[in-house]
Amino acid sequence: MHLLWTLIVGAVIGMIAGAITNKGNSMGWIANIVAGLVGSFIGEKLLGSWGPHVADMAIVPSIIGAVILVAIVSFFFGRARD
Repeated sequence: MHLLWTLIVGAVIGMIAGAITNKGNSMGWIANIVAGLVGSFIGEKLLGSWGPHVADMAIVPSIIGAVILVAIVSFFFGRARD
């Protein structure tokens, strides 16, 4: 059950990061989950594990990490052209 919650929270974090960077329309649900999970890992490694936690992910650092990840990936691959 914890894995399901982790995937759901990762998807929500990825969707939030896509909305903040205006790249959310071009990302599919799998990309949102990956961006949320990898962004959570990056954010917690760079910024620590502070703030509210859901499914063992610190929400604020996770969103910041996911925004950084989406911005870097969209810069290099340029898949989303707005």
